[in-house]
Amino acid sequence: MSLLAKLAAFALCTYAAVLLAAYLGQRRLMYFPDPERIPPAEAGLLGVSERILEAPDGARLVAWYGKAKPGAPTLLYFHGNAGGLAVRGPRIQRFMELGWGVFMLAYRGYAGSTGRPTEAANVADAGLAYAALAREGVAPTSIILYGESLGTGVATRLAAEHSAAGLILDAPYTSIVDVAAQAYPYLPVRYLLKDRYETAAVIGKVHIPLLILHGERDRVIPVAMGRELFRLANEPKRLATFPGASHSDIYIDGNPALDVVRQWIGALKQLPPG
Repeated sequence: MSLLAKLAAFALCTYAAVLLAAYLGQRRLMYFPDPERIPPAEAGLLGVSERILEAPDGARLVAWYGKAKPGAPTLLYFHGNAGGLAVRGPRIQRFMELGWGVFMLAYRGYAGSTGRPTEAANVADAGLAYAALAREGVAPTSIILYGESLGTGVATRLAAEHSAAGLILDAPYTSIVDVAAQAYPYLPVRYLLKDRYETAAVIGKVHIPLLILHGERDRVIPVAMGRELFRLANEPKRLATFPGASHSDIYIDGNPALDVVRQWIGALKQLPPG
């Protein structure tokens, strides 16, 4: 065998090994959970308590719940792929200071929830969270579904199947496949991925008011994906982009995202029932 043929065979074997490792370890490249269970009070949150949801397969899911003030909505919040609940404490605090309630579910493997995260599990568990919030006495007309990054795919699926007052997508993607294809252009990710979160294929089934928030400097999920989802979505809809923001800092000082959300929620009361 010639040297060139040996080099080609070595390169092929190396690439095959990379493909196998990527396939077998794909969920480790997608989910970055902080498994530590921290009480809301330790995160500095007053008026927020822990709820435990029992999944049919035996998984126990941790959620944080802060009640809304009378007449105010509750955000049913699905977080991103990294960290846990405590790291999102400042967001919860900002929302509750405006009187809004927050019900935030920790995916499997995150913040004390048992099991391992998958797309199928996350979507199914979102339905459990919706039902749990209903048991708390919160009507669908007072629920606003909120998805952050990875959670935008979960929230969109829930919005396509359940009634709510509105849907907020914070740094959404057209699909996780599209995100992975940009991050790993040398891998055939469109054929490898198990958890695909095909939001663009689902957004047309959503018929409640929609708000999309996206940082224009986002290098994780490009703002072009948020704009494409906006194009595909039904009315009523609004797109707000923030020139100074990247992926997870739209609520930091200087980015008026909180004012945008507050104004949008206020305008929901002026819309006819859907």
